[in-house]
Amino acid sequence: MPPLIVLVGPTAVGKTDLAVRLAEELKAEILTADSMQIYKGMNIGTAKPTREERRGVPHHLIDLVDPDQTFTVVDYQEHYRKKLKELEIKKSIPILSGGTGLYVRAVTQDFSFPDPPADSKLRAELRQKAETEGKTALHQWLSRVDPKSAAKIHVNDVKRTLRALEVYVNTGTPFSKLQKSVGGNKLSEDTIYIGLSRTREELYQRIELRVDQMIKTGLREEVQSLLELGYGPELQSMQGLGYKEIIPVIKGETTLDQALTLLKTRTRRYAKRQLTWFRREPIERWFALEKGDEQKTFLKILKYIEGRINQVSNK
Repeated sequence: MPPLIVLVGPTAVGKTDLAVRLAEELKAEILTADSMQIYKGMNIGTAKPTREERRGVPHHLIDLVDPDQTFTVVDYQEHYRKKLKELEIKKSIPILSGGTGLYVRAVTQDFSFPDPPADSKLRAELRQKAETEGKTALHQWLSRVDPKSAAKIHVNDVKRTLRALEVYVNTGTPFSKLQKSVGGNKLSEDTIYIGLSRTREELYQRIELRVDQMIKTGLREEVQSLLELGYGPELQSMQGLGYKEIIPVIKGETTLDQALTLLKTRTRRYAKRQLTWFRREPIERWFALEKGDEQKTFLKILKYIEGRINQVSNK
């Protein structure tokens, strides 16, 4: 069975390009671990790789559902396992690449998650509570009923706070008690887990450039089109970074400059949370990327992975 290569890091660190280059060298295929790129028609705001950026390398686990469809980490596990089996039959090396830490953990550490029935009414009520009382009050509620989950979820991460509360209200059991790791939080021996990083200054510069480029390539028009298709601001998909900031611009409630400033700030905070998450994961080797020195670092990563593949193959 081919080894699984896992490539993670914060948003804008350079995962997409590096994963494609590795796939070209290793004749591998990419499994995307991104909770926003699963949505069809949401391309610019999610930084979904274009056809040109993919350079002929097969990408899987993107464009799975419409923006108004419910999609959970359990759904992701099911899609991932099905696709992984297909790659095993083809004897293709899989590269799992993305920044959604929960997705990566769910499939590499074999996590079991609660999957209560969807309750759109409850979800709407909780979201309304977040809007009227504030995210801090919502997080404090979670701290009272499920302190373990609250300790792992940042107060600004409203989506995950809502999810944990939804599970608690629906089941009467804290989310932290329902989820468990079947594999005991251990990776399989044929997993090669790599982390990517940059200096904070350079990462933040790349985030600002990415946001500016999103506007140039049509983010505002993409959001406008989604709204015209009937995908409202209340949807989980439309709460993603890039979409929730641009919607008020389209409604005339704020200016584009104000929205971009807010988006850049929120994206920087998101990148910081991602790094915090991944530092708790069983990453075996971190590689620091640096502007102007990416080729040298790529060759180091390739050499390391090829060496590890040989180790796995000889076991």
